[in-house]
Amino acid sequence: MKRRDFIKKAGIGATGVVAASTLSTPAIAQDRIEMAIVATWGRDFPGLGTGAQRYAQTIQDISGGRIQVSYYAANERVGAFDSFDEVASGNAQGYHAADYYWKGRHPGWAYFTAVPFGMTFHEINAWIRYGGGQELWDELAGGFGLKCIMAGSTGAQAGGWFNKEINSPDDFNGLKMRMPGLGGDVIGKLGASPVTVPGGQIYENLVSGAIDATEWVGAWNDEIMKFYEAAKYYYTGGMHEPGSMIAAGFNAKFWHDLSDTDKAIISAAATQENEMMMTEYMGKSGAALARLKSDHGIKIRSFNDDVWDAMAEAADEVFEETRAHSDLANRIHESFAKSMKDTGGWLSITEGAYLAQRNRIYNI
Repeated sequence: MKRRDFIKKAGIGATGVVAASTLSTPAIAQDRIEMAIVATWGRDFPGLGTGAQRYAQTIQDISGGRIQVSYYAANERVGAFDSFDEVASGNAQGYHAADYYWKGRHPGWAYFTAVPFGMTFHEINAWIRYGGGQELWDELAGGFGLKCIMAGSTGAQAGGWFNKEINSPDDFNGLKMRMPGLGGDVIGKLGASPVTVPGGQIYENLVSGAIDATEWVGAWNDEIMKFYEAAKYYYTGGMHEPGSMIAAGFNAKFWHDLSDTDKAIISAAATQENEMMMTEYMGKSGAALARLKSDHGIKIRSFNDDVWDAMAEAADEVFEETRAHSDLANRIHESFAKSMKDTGGWLSITEGAYLAQRNRIYNI
């Protein structure tokens, strides 16, 4: 090869490198993403609210600031229950919420938070990731212009706060109780009037007498909300939310247009929050329950077997009605039930058996 030809070819190659480098710079600059997240929780509300804020910040941190997130708590941009429409319409790119709030649009949404006598944290995670749950969630959400993933959990929730003891199923008759999701439908079968209000409005409704009873999350949040000022009896075990999963929802077009890298970044932030929120509730609820008893004199109660059995019968009716809604609702229920049987059976003979013996031996 003549030296002149080599230089000429080298020059062409160098020019190509320079051109590629020149083109890549604005591409990186244009890759900056603006993302608005609306939430159903109040700003700085411990657990749910702070978890949502942490999730938003984690997206920015992992992306090195390339994904800029503007976070809006409930009522800062839209009302708590308006988050769905805000994201589905594309006005905002994401929400952080409990998807059972949308069960009026389709009952299948309830399964992606919690349903009566449903799954615990580990069980529902197994269903979503390895039991076909995510695929069904995609099908449901896609029909509304959304894409959803797991982004938090409160774990098993307490039975609720009451101003009277619940000694029989008849004691639910005429009771106005805050309980969203299919759990609300269950107590409705027992004669109660289920009410759905955002978390930030529960206390005022309970104090004013607009509602007679409420469930919320658990001892940690309930202590902060000061429900002990408005109700005497605290029922610990509840049938309605045994492992409440919190969702990150996205506008479907926004999600589709993201690169695989950006989808992975957002998914990683959501997965981190899924674990962190759950462990925070687990780590703080026991001490909060002790304070509720020692400092505020609340009366701890448990539902008796007659009440549990009546709830189960009512839940069976609710599930039959849910399955009859549509083919999709039926497929969601069947997939959920199969996964719960598989994982629940395994947990029963492993973790369940172990915990029963450990707690017996050490009087826990």
